[in-house]
Amino acid sequence: CDWSSDVCSSDLDDLFRSRSLVAWVDFVNNRPKPYDDWGHGTHVSGIISGTGYDSDGRHRGVAPDTKIAALKVLNDKGAGYISDLISAVDWAITNRQRYNLRVINISASGPVNESYTTDPLCAAVREAVESGITVVASAGNLGKNPRNGKDLWGGIGAPGNCPWTLTVGASSTEGDRDRSNDIMASFSSRGPTRFDALAKPDISAPGTGVVAPIAANSVLYNQKSGALFDGTKPTTYKPYL
Repeated sequence: CDWSSDVCSSDLDDLFRSRSLVAWVDFVNNRPKPYDDWGHGTHVSGIISGTGYDSDGRHRGVAPDTKIAALKVLNDKGAGYISDLISAVDWAITNRQRYNLRVINISASGPVNESYTTDPLCAAVREAVESGITVVASAGNLGKNPRNGKDLWGGIGAPGNCPWTLTVGASSTEGDRDRSNDIMASFSSRGPTRFDALAKPDISAPGTGVVAPIAANSVLYNQKSGALFDGTKPTTYKPYL
């Protein structure tokens, strides 16, 4: 899809028909036009600002009027370099006034190998916060020990371990609207943080069973075929995951 044109594939109608994307920078392959080979970025962007166009509003995002500057830092395997993430944060700081950037969303996490006081990623995040940008990061998916399946403590990833980051864990709605039975998702990382023993995450939000747009033919689209959903508009593929 060429975001500068009016002709876009329907898997991104929830985002592009509202002209949600105001900027695009590819720190992985340096491609000039938007694409999503992994699929996670489209899904998260839809959770944030999807209009729900392909479902007559049913699967709209939590803030459908927001605009997004998409900064690609992960490859088609969902992996990347901390240096690229730091570069993306620096780009946001430099361009915050040009695009009126208010929030950096980092739905990714890396290993914590040192105290936040010496971590370059935490330093970049602190600079962003001091420039007036709120930085939100996922706690990570290390809630269970992969070897024995037991609860794992101290698994908060970077930059969720930084004290100036709003770190978000995943809760489970248990499939209904009744909040009284909500629980923490078993995969969601728990604190305290490694090295610094900070109390994290700061907040939790539903992270299971969330329906949002998915990029057709992305890795997640092909891997998660059983979790794809039709919308209400005619499309050549299922637009939601």
